[in-house]
Amino acid sequence: MAGALLRVICPTENASFAAPTLFSSVPKNGSQGRGYSTVCSRLKFSTGVFAAASLSSVVANPPGSSEKKVYEVVLKQAALVKEQKKEKILDVITGNDQAESMTRGDLLNGAYNRCGEVCAEYAKTFYLGTLLMTPERRKAVWAIYVWCRRTDELVDGPNASHITPKALDRWEQKLNDLFEGRPYDMYDAALSDTVSKYPVDIQPFKDMIKGMRMDLKKSRYKDFDELYLYCYYVAGTVGLMSVPVMGIAPESKASTESVYNAALALGIANQLTNILRDVGEDARRGRIYLPQDELAQAGLSDEDIFKGKVTDKWRSFMKGQIKRARMFFDEAEKGVAELSAASRWPVWASLLLYKQILDSIEVNDYDNFTKRAYVGKAKKFASLPIAYGRALMHGSSKLAEPARS
Repeated sequence: MAGALLRVICPTENASFAAPTLFSSVPKNGSQGRGYSTVCSRLKFSTGVFAAASLSSVVANPPGSSEKKVYEVVLKQAALVKEQKKEKILDVITGNDQAESMTRGDLLNGAYNRCGEVCAEYAKTFYLGTLLMTPERRKAVWAIYVWCRRTDELVDGPNASHITPKALDRWEQKLNDLFEGRPYDMYDAALSDTVSKYPVDIQPFKDMIKGMRMDLKKSRYKDFDELYLYCYYVAGTVGLMSVPVMGIAPESKASTESVYNAALALGIANQLTNILRDVGEDARRGRIYLPQDELAQAGLSDEDIFKGKVTDKWRSFMKGQIKRARMFFDEAEKGVAELSAASRWPVWASLLLYKQILDSIEVNDYDNFTKRAYVGKAKKFASLPIAYGRALMHGSSKLAEPARS
């Protein structure tokens, strides 16, 4: 499954919280367990399963192990942002070497411009939104987007059948090298420059590669806890990568962790939407990205998915899955207003457009076996001014706390 765009998971009550999607993942640190139960107490829906008697309602179960693992990653990334410092990895060019500095600058500008061209070609709506960002942030987001796309193409692209675990190991080594200032190509050079300027941690990037490894060996997910972790790896991570670049509004009263959490939720919501849209396409590849235990509770099996017949059982099951995805979108919306003003529009645009895919599945009478849910150009264009209007709205934060550290 292709990775998605940006954002959130565990909202906080009066504690800091984490978030992965255009914002997402952080390695463990000394405070990994701090505030977890408080932070996730409002997110119990995320690991909820559907009761056999009422598949359209989510049962609120305690947070699962995957959420805790992801939350630990978020804490580290949020700490980096709060410190607002990161060791400069690329070589420092001295003032005495002005010619070399100019040459290097020209090469980097060329690399960033090429990343922008790729973004414009494959993510037109998002690219349009990035044009409202400051030039530096815009270029950095392009570099992150291109790395994520290249990573996803390893297992979903035209050469996917030739990709082996060793190939992913080599890709991860390239990642380590570019974080240490040793890029292999122009795209790597742009990202290497970006991570030297912003408090971006390497763990979300490594976690995305973990998601690609899962796609090589795993085609079923026994429960939502497993599926949640996969969604984090391939989409939630993008949020953790991107929030440091997009920036948090100076006037925001929300905690840094809560903003990351909202980013994580958007990434999870986007990926769940991808999964629901692509059920038929994935089934033709022998893959089922739906919780096996919830399928069984609904009276459905893998064979039902492969047959691709829309039944009352399938409609009921899909209603519950769509409800869950929308709950993640609702959590994501709470964090968009906390972003830097110039970064809000592309995020709102992504959120609104992806939510409409869920609407399209319903319009198709839940036939995601033979019909691909999509948002037409007219609706896309109509969504842009709505997203822009929401980005301009200024009000009290839904994530507001007494003070943001």
